[in-house]
Amino acid sequence: MAPTTPLSILDLAAVEADGSIADAFDHSVEVARLAERTGYRRVWYAEHHNMSSIASSATAVLIAHIAASTSSIRLGAGGVMLPNHSPLVIAEQFGTLAELHPGRIDLGLGRAPGTDGATFRALRRTHQAAESFPSDVLELQRYLSDELPRSAVNAYPGRGTRVPLTILGSSLFGASLAAQLGLPYSFASHFAPQQLAAAVQHYRAGYVPSEAHPEPHVSAGVNVVAAESDAAAEEMFARTEVDRVRRFLSRGRERDLTVDEASALLDSPAGLEIRGMLRYTAIGGRDRVHDELEAFARFADVDELITVHAAPTRAEQLASVRIAAPAA
Repeated sequence: MAPTTPLSILDLAAVEADGSIADAFDHSVEVARLAERTGYRRVWYAEHHNMSSIASSATAVLIAHIAASTSSIRLGAGGVMLPNHSPLVIAEQFGTLAELHPGRIDLGLGRAPGTDGATFRALRRTHQAAESFPSDVLELQRYLSDELPRSAVNAYPGRGTRVPLTILGSSLFGASLAAQLGLPYSFASHFAPQQLAAAVQHYRAGYVPSEAHPEPHVSAGVNVVAAESDAAAEEMFARTEVDRVRRFLSRGRERDLTVDEASALLDSPAGLEIRGMLRYTAIGGRDRVHDELEAFARFADVDELITVHAAPTRAEQLASVRIAAPAA
């Protein structure tokens, strides 16, 4: 039985070790088209920098490409790391997208830089930028509103588009801000599961209704490893854990770890910490994975699930998206 909780997808435009960035973008188009055909609500793309395995750094540009290659599914940032940008520029970018693709564009906003310190400096930002995140969200909201212009600076395109905003986070800070502003909240439990329950409870308890969102709306990230059978999914998850440990522990090394080297580190302190990021993962064939997704939605008390299909290969990822789909 398909889950009743709406399902969406987070796509990082992952670059394979022996592949190209162009290949990653082609694959992202394929994922979005499959998601559109099989009943997913939206696909989001995350801003990361200085990571050779992730190609979604220019989020608005990638969304424009995917939107031109699809027809109806909602697309957005999950998210834009607002401390890296001026609110005006983001309003113009997403206002442009909203004018080109009416009713299809979302904008998730994060407070973290989404990168390392050296790259943050290369972006010409300072660490103090994160401190102005709440006021920057309000400024961005004004640029996208349909209020009459009240200052010498307005966003064109942007003004009047009312692009829907969501606050992203993995702590109580984002939950508090989203509740105070009457905005939807999305928790990054697909890689930072520790404070999920506390953050959702805090958001719901403190929610202040807004005109656009009279009721709270919570989404949460969940990893998915779906295959034709439960046994095949469990085997694929075992390879996914090794691949995740290999990728993380290869950073900063002269060469990437081999599969055997990564396997030997699975139970090391670092390996266990990395594997812990996958705490919330639905694993199985169609029926089991649907049951696990619905159970997670009840446990987390959320209105929508942002699925991250953590398969080792592109073919397996597409199969996971198809098997776990609401219309499957």
